Amino acid sequence: MVEKTFNFIVNGGKATGGPPIGPALGPMGVNIMAIVNEINSQTAEYDGLPVPVDVTIDTDTREFSVKVGMLTTFALISQAAGLDKGSGEPNSKFVADLSFDQLIGVAKKKRAGIYAATLKTAVREVLGTCQSAGVTVDGRPAKEVQEAIKAGEFDSQLAE
Repeated sequence: MVEKTFNFIVNGGKATGGPPIGPALGPMGVNIMAIVNEINSQTAEYDGLPVPVDVTIDTDTREFSVKVGMLTTFALISQAAGLDKGSGEPNSKFVADLSFDQLIGVAKKKRAGIYAATLKTAVREVLGTCQSAGVTVDGRPAKEVQEAIKAGEFDSQLAE
């Protein structure tokens, strides 16, 4: 049993049998459209965002597995806020606003890829990216929300 792994960056939910997937997998003798359909089903929630994907193929049986990689924190914030790019002046010009629930959702998605011991610390880490991108949370600057979390204002929502 020899396994071969291929790494691709695809637009979430919009992979095709064309380049880069088709030409890379064609010589393996696998059903490319079955792989593309699996990639699209696993990346559908990241519609249009660039998503890293690993495809592992058993060269003997031609069975495959698809593993979706972790998106950047900024990409997840952008998706939640409907944002194209961050602010050039993040401390004075704000480009988007997230609800606290959206912030928690981003932190939960990102939690597996960061070293946060609790949901509270994961949320605070995501808030750092919000600060850098010029994104507010419930109309409040990220630094202010950070202080509110430290003071225990959101403890009931951050309980695990």
